[in-house]
Amino acid sequence: MKRIVGVRFKRLGKIYFFDPKWLEVKKGDKVIVDTAQGEEIAEVAVPNRMIDDEKVVEPLKKVLRLASSRDLKHAEECRKKEKEAFELFNKKIKEHKLDMTLTDVEYKFDNSKILFYFTADGRIDFRDLVKDLASIYKTRIELRQIGVRDEVKRIGGNGVCGRELCCCSFLSDFETVSIKMAKEQNISLNPSKISGNCGRLMCCLKYEQEVYEEKLSRLPNVGAIVDTPDGKGEVDGIETLKEVVKVKIKDGEIFKIKKYEVKDIKVLQDVAKKESDNEENEYQEELKQLEKLEKEDSKMKSDS
Repeated sequence: MKRIVGVRFKRLGKIYFFDPKWLEVKKGDKVIVDTAQGEEIAEVAVPNRMIDDEKVVEPLKKVLRLASSRDLKHAEECRKKEKEAFELFNKKIKEHKLDMTLTDVEYKFDNSKILFYFTADGRIDFRDLVKDLASIYKTRIELRQIGVRDEVKRIGGNGVCGRELCCCSFLSDFETVSIKMAKEQNISLNPSKISGNCGRLMCCLKYEQEVYEEKLSRLPNVGAIVDTPDGKGEVDGIETLKEVVKVKIKDGEIFKIKKYEVKDIKVLQDVAKKESDNEENEYQEELKQLEKLEKEDSKMKSDS
Protein backbone atom coordinates (compact mmCIF):
# COMPACT_ATOMS: atom_id res chain seq x y z
CA MET A 1 0.00 0.00 0.00
CA LYS A 2 1.17 3.52 -0.82
CA ARG A 3 0.26 6.76 0.90
CA ILE A 4 -0.71 9.37 -1.70
CA VAL A 5 -2.55 12.60 -2.40
CA GLY A 6 -4.17 13.41 -5.75
CA VAL A 7 -3.72 16.87 -7.23
CA ARG A 8 -4.90 18.78 -10.29
CA PHE A 9 -2.94 21.46 -12.11
CA LYS A 10 -6.06 22.78 -13.84
CA ARG A 11 -9.70 23.02 -12.70
CA LEU A 12 -10.82 19.97 -14.69
CA GLY A 13 -7.42 18.49 -15.41
CA LYS A 14 -6.34 14.92 -14.86
CA ILE A 15 -5.63 13.87 -11.27
CA TYR A 16 -2.00 12.96 -10.56
CA PHE A 17 -0.76 11.07 -7.51
CA PHE A 18 2.05 12.48 -5.37
CA ASP A 19 3.82 11.36 -2.22
CA PRO A 20 2.74 13.69 0.65
CA LYS A 21 5.52 12.41 2.92
CA TRP A 22 4.11 13.29 6.37
CA LEU A 23 2.21 16.35 5.23
CA GLU A 24 -1.54 16.26 5.99
CA VAL A 25 -3.68 18.07 3.43
CA LYS A 26 -7.38 18.44 2.73
CA LYS A 27 -9.36 18.79 -0.47
CA GLY A 28 -9.01 22.26 -1.99
CA ASP A 29 -5.63 23.03 -0.41
CA LYS A 30 -3.02 24.60 -2.66
CA VAL A 31 0.31 22.77 -2.61
CA ILE A 32 3.72 23.05 -4.26
CA VAL A 33 4.79 19.78 -5.90
CA ASP A 34 7.96 18.53 -7.56
CA THR A 35 7.45 17.62 -11.24
CA ALA A 36 9.68 16.61 -14.14
CA GLN A 37 9.53 20.24 -15.28
CA GLY A 38 10.28 21.80 -11.90
CA GLU A 39 8.10 23.11 -9.09
CA GLU A 40 4.40 23.60 -9.81
CA ILE A 41 1.43 24.85 -7.83
CA ALA A 42 -1.56 22.48 -7.75
CA GLU A 43 -4.87 21.97 -5.96
CA VAL A 44 -5.58 18.90 -3.83
CA ALA A 45 -8.41 16.83 -5.33
CA VAL A 46 -7.87 13.64 -3.30
CA PRO A 47 -6.68 14.12 0.32
CA ASN A 48 -4.30 11.72 2.08
CA ARG A 49 -5.18 8.08 1.60
CA MET A 50 -3.67 4.62 1.13
CA ILE A 51 -4.02 2.87 -2.25
CA ASP A 52 -2.79 -0.41 -3.75
CA ASP A 53 0.73 -0.45 -5.16
CA GLU A 54 -0.45 -1.48 -8.65
CA LYS A 55 -2.44 1.75 -8.98
CA VAL A 56 0.69 3.85 -8.53
CA VAL A 57 3.14 4.72 -11.30
CA GLU A 58 6.61 4.70 -9.79
CA PRO A 59 8.55 6.72 -8.91
CA LEU A 60 6.15 9.00 -7.07
CA LYS A 61 7.09 12.67 -7.09
CA LYS A 62 6.78 14.50 -3.76
CA VAL A 63 4.56 17.23 -2.36
CA LEU A 64 7.09 19.82 -1.22
CA ARG A 65 4.92 22.05 0.96
CA LEU A 66 1.61 23.78 1.41
CA ALA A 67 1.47 26.91 -0.76
CA SER A 68 2.37 29.98 1.24
CA SER A 69 0.92 33.46 0.75
CA ARG A 70 4.07 34.27 -1.24
CA ASP A 71 3.45 31.26 -3.51
CA LEU A 72 -0.16 32.27 -4.06
CA LYS A 73 0.88 35.83 -4.88
CA HIS A 74 3.43 34.54 -7.39
CA ALA A 75 0.77 32.31 -9.00
CA GLU A 76 -1.52 35.34 -9.32
CA GLU A 77 1.29 37.29 -10.99
CA CYS A 78 1.71 34.45 -13.47
CA ARG A 79 -2.02 34.67 -14.34
CA LYS A 80 -1.61 38.41 -15.07
CA LYS A 81 1.44 37.76 -17.24
CA GLU A 82 -0.55 35.13 -19.16
CA LYS A 83 -3.16 37.73 -20.13
CA GLU A 84 -0.46 40.11 -21.34
CA ALA A 85 1.26 37.34 -23.28
CA PHE A 86 -2.07 36.40 -24.87
CA GLU A 87 -2.46 39.87 -26.36
CA LEU A 88 1.16 40.04 -27.52
CA PHE A 89 0.98 36.61 -29.15
CA ASN A 90 -2.07 37.62 -31.21
CA LYS A 91 -0.18 40.69 -32.46
CA LYS A 92 2.77 38.52 -33.44
CA ILE A 93 0.47 36.12 -35.32
CA LYS A 94 -0.64 39.00 -37.54
CA GLU A 95 2.92 40.22 -38.02
CA HIS A 96 4.10 36.77 -39.13
CA LYS A 97 0.88 36.21 -41.14
CA LEU A 98 0.20 32.80 -39.60
CA ASP A 99 -3.18 31.08 -39.91
CA MET A 100 -3.60 29.99 -36.30
CA THR A 101 -5.82 30.80 -33.32
CA LEU A 102 -4.44 31.18 -29.81
CA THR A 103 -6.64 29.56 -27.16
CA ASP A 104 -4.62 29.70 -23.95
CA VAL A 105 -1.30 30.72 -22.37
CA GLU A 106 0.38 29.00 -19.44
CA TYR A 107 3.27 30.40 -17.41
CA LYS A 108 5.21 27.73 -15.53
CA PHE A 109 5.34 28.42 -11.81
CA ASP A 110 9.15 28.52 -11.76
CA ASN A 111 9.23 30.80 -14.85
CA SER A 112 11.22 28.17 -16.76
CA LYS A 113 8.84 28.06 -19.72
CA ILE A 114 5.81 29.69 -21.34
CA LEU A 115 3.32 27.46 -23.13
CA PHE A 116 1.07 28.76 -25.91
CA TYR A 117 -1.86 26.55 -26.94
CA PHE A 118 -3.33 27.12 -30.39
CA THR A 119 -5.59 25.59 -33.02
CA ALA A 120 -5.03 25.47 -36.77
CA ASP A 121 -6.37 23.57 -39.76
CA GLY A 122 -3.01 22.00 -40.58
CA ARG A 123 0.67 22.10 -39.70
CA ILE A 124 2.10 25.54 -39.02
CA ASP A 125 5.73 26.61 -39.45
CA PHE A 126 6.10 28.80 -36.36
CA ARG A 127 9.89 28.69 -35.95
CA ASP A 128 10.35 32.40 -36.63
CA LEU A 129 7.51 33.21 -34.26
CA VAL A 130 9.16 31.19 -31.46
CA LYS A 131 12.46 32.99 -31.99
CA ASP A 132 10.66 36.34 -31.84
CA LEU A 133 8.88 35.44 -28.59
CA ALA A 134 12.05 34.02 -27.01
CA SER A 135 13.88 37.29 -27.67
CA ILE A 136 11.12 39.17 -25.84
CA TYR A 137 10.57 36.90 -22.81
CA LYS A 138 14.14 35.58 -22.43
CA THR A 139 12.87 32.13 -21.48
CA ARG A 140 11.93 28.88 -23.14
CA ILE A 141 8.91 29.14 -25.44
CA GLU A 142 6.77 26.16 -26.39
CA LEU A 143 3.82 26.13 -28.82
CA ARG A 144 1.33 23.25 -28.68
CA GLN A 145 -1.30 22.61 -31.30
CA ILE A 146 -4.48 21.23 -29.74
CA GLY A 147 -7.71 19.79 -31.14
CA VAL A 148 -11.12 21.44 -31.15
CA ARG A 149 -12.26 19.31 -28.19
CA ASP A 150 -9.52 20.82 -26.03
CA GLU A 151 -10.35 24.27 -27.36
CA VAL A 152 -14.02 24.02 -26.39
CA LYS A 153 -13.04 22.60 -22.98
CA ARG A 154 -10.99 25.73 -22.34
CA ILE A 155 -13.66 28.12 -23.68
CA GLY A 156 -16.71 26.49 -22.02
CA GLY A 157 -20.38 26.46 -22.99
CA ASN A 158 -23.63 24.52 -22.77
CA GLY A 159 -24.70 21.40 -24.62
CA VAL A 160 -27.98 20.59 -26.40
CA CYS A 161 -29.23 19.13 -23.09
CA GLY A 162 -29.08 22.63 -21.58
CA ARG A 163 -26.40 21.70 -19.04
CA GLU A 164 -22.81 22.87 -18.91
CA LEU A 165 -20.64 20.84 -21.28
CA CYS A 166 -19.35 17.61 -19.76
CA CYS A 167 -15.77 18.49 -20.68
CA CYS A 168 -16.16 21.76 -18.77
CA SER A 169 -17.83 20.33 -15.68
CA PHE A 170 -16.45 16.88 -14.81
CA LEU A 171 -14.63 15.10 -17.66
CA SER A 172 -10.91 15.12 -16.95
CA ASP A 173 -9.93 13.27 -20.12
CA PHE A 174 -11.45 12.53 -23.52
CA GLU A 175 -12.34 8.94 -24.35
CA THR A 176 -12.66 7.53 -27.85
CA VAL A 177 -16.15 7.94 -29.34
CA SER A 178 -17.21 6.31 -32.62
CA ILE A 179 -20.10 6.23 -35.08
CA LYS A 180 -20.61 2.58 -34.11
CA MET A 181 -21.83 3.71 -30.68
CA ALA A 182 -24.55 5.89 -32.21
CA LYS A 183 -25.65 2.99 -34.43
CA GLU A 184 -25.85 0.49 -31.57
CA GLN A 185 -27.84 2.96 -29.46
CA ASN A 186 -30.32 3.53 -32.34
CA ILE A 187 -29.59 7.25 -32.42
CA SER A 188 -30.25 9.23 -35.59
CA LEU A 189 -27.08 9.37 -37.67
CA ASN A 190 -27.70 13.00 -38.57
CA PRO A 191 -24.33 14.67 -37.79
CA SER A 192 -26.08 17.75 -36.41
CA LYS A 193 -27.76 15.57 -33.76
CA ILE A 194 -24.78 13.51 -32.66
CA SER A 195 -22.12 16.25 -32.75
CA GLY A 196 -21.23 18.49 -29.83
CA ASN A 197 -20.26 22.16 -29.73
CA CYS A 198 -16.78 21.16 -30.90
CA GLY A 199 -18.11 19.63 -34.10
CA ARG A 200 -17.00 16.16 -33.01
CA LEU A 201 -19.11 13.24 -31.79
CA MET A 202 -20.72 13.93 -28.42
CA CYS A 203 -18.81 12.51 -25.45
CA CYS A 204 -22.06 11.32 -23.85
CA LEU A 205 -22.36 8.59 -26.52
CA LYS A 206 -19.78 6.74 -24.44
CA TYR A 207 -21.67 6.79 -21.14
CA GLU A 208 -24.20 4.00 -21.82
CA GLN A 209 -22.22 2.09 -24.44
CA GLU A 210 -21.15 -0.72 -22.11
CA VAL A 211 -24.79 -1.36 -21.15
CA TYR A 212 -25.83 -1.48 -24.81
CA GLU A 213 -22.99 -3.84 -25.72
CA GLU A 214 -23.87 -6.18 -22.86
CA LYS A 215 -27.55 -6.27 -23.79
CA LEU A 216 -26.93 -6.58 -27.54
CA SER A 217 -24.77 -9.64 -26.88
CA ARG A 218 -27.95 -11.42 -25.67
CA LEU A 219 -30.21 -10.23 -28.49
CA PRO A 220 -30.52 -11.65 -32.02
CA ASN A 221 -29.90 -9.44 -35.05
CA VAL A 222 -32.70 -8.11 -37.24
CA GLY A 223 -33.52 -10.81 -39.82
CA ALA A 224 -32.72 -13.74 -37.54
CA ILE A 225 -35.10 -16.74 -37.53
CA VAL A 226 -36.42 -17.48 -34.05
CA ASP A 227 -38.81 -19.88 -32.38
CA THR A 228 -41.52 -18.23 -30.26
CA PRO A 229 -44.48 -19.51 -28.20
CA ASP A 230 -46.59 -18.67 -31.30
CA GLY A 231 -44.36 -20.41 -33.82
CA LYS A 232 -41.38 -19.56 -36.00
CA GLY A 233 -40.81 -16.01 -37.16
CA GLU A 234 -38.29 -13.44 -38.31
CA VAL A 235 -36.87 -10.72 -36.07
CA ASP A 236 -38.21 -7.39 -37.34
CA GLY A 237 -36.74 -5.12 -34.67
CA ILE A 238 -35.33 -4.97 -31.14
CA GLU A 239 -35.81 -2.76 -28.09
CA THR A 240 -32.32 -2.98 -26.66
CA LEU A 241 -32.76 -1.57 -23.15
CA LYS A 242 -35.97 -3.54 -22.51
CA GLU A 243 -34.43 -6.68 -24.08
CA VAL A 244 -37.58 -7.09 -26.14
CA VAL A 245 -37.66 -8.58 -29.65
CA LYS A 246 -40.24 -7.74 -32.32
CA VAL A 247 -40.97 -10.86 -34.34
CA LYS A 248 -42.81 -11.06 -37.69
CA ILE A 249 -44.92 -14.24 -37.78
CA LYS A 250 -46.90 -15.45 -40.78
CA ASP A 251 -50.58 -15.98 -40.01
CA GLY A 252 -52.28 -17.33 -43.12
CA GLU A 253 -51.84 -14.76 -45.89
CA ILE A 254 -50.75 -11.94 -43.58
CA PHE A 255 -47.89 -11.22 -41.21
CA LYS A 256 -48.34 -10.21 -37.61
CA ILE A 257 -45.72 -8.54 -35.45
CA LYS A 258 -45.56 -9.51 -31.81
CA LYS A 259 -43.20 -8.57 -29.02
CA TYR A 260 -41.38 -11.14 -26.89
CA GLU A 261 -38.86 -10.95 -24.11
CA VAL A 262 -35.56 -12.43 -25.18
CA LYS A 263 -35.87 -15.20 -22.59
CA ASP A 264 -39.08 -16.41 -24.27
CA ILE A 265 -37.56 -17.03 -27.71
CA LYS A 266 -34.95 -19.38 -29.17
CA VAL A 267 -32.65 -18.33 -32.00
CA LEU A 268 -32.71 -20.89 -34.79
CA GLN A 269 -30.65 -19.01 -37.37
CA ASP A 270 -28.96 -15.68 -36.76
CA VAL A 271 -27.72 -13.35 -39.49
CA ALA A 272 -25.07 -10.69 -39.84
CA LYS A 273 -26.12 -7.30 -38.53
CA LYS A 274 -27.85 -5.16 -41.13
CA GLU A 275 -27.66 -1.40 -41.40
CA SER A 276 -31.35 -0.62 -41.15
CA ASP A 277 -31.24 3.14 -40.60
CA ASN A 278 -32.33 4.84 -43.83
CA GLU A 279 -30.61 8.07 -42.81
CA GLU A 280 -27.19 6.42 -42.98
CA ASN A 281 -26.84 6.60 -46.77
CA GLU A 282 -27.89 10.24 -46.83
CA TYR A 283 -25.26 11.24 -44.27
CA GLN A 284 -22.57 8.69 -45.11
CA GLU A 285 -20.07 11.22 -46.44
CA GLU A 286 -20.55 13.54 -43.46
CA LEU A 287 -20.06 10.63 -41.08
CA LYS A 288 -16.83 9.66 -42.81
CA GLN A 289 -15.65 13.22 -42.38
CA LEU A 290 -16.52 13.10 -38.67
CA GLU A 291 -14.57 9.86 -38.26
CA LYS A 292 -11.60 11.40 -40.08
CA LEU A 293 -11.65 14.40 -37.75
CA GLU A 294 -11.84 12.10 -34.71
CA LYS A 295 -8.72 10.24 -35.89
CA GLU A 296 -6.88 13.50 -36.53
CA ASP A 297 -7.70 14.72 -33.00
CA SER A 298 -6.48 11.43 -31.50
CA LYS A 299 -3.23 11.56 -33.50
CA MET A 300 -2.65 15.18 -32.53
CA LYS A 301 -3.19 14.32 -28.87
CA SER A 302 -0.73 11.41 -29.02
CA ASP A 303 1.89 13.54 -30.80
CA SER A 304 1.72 16.23 -28.10
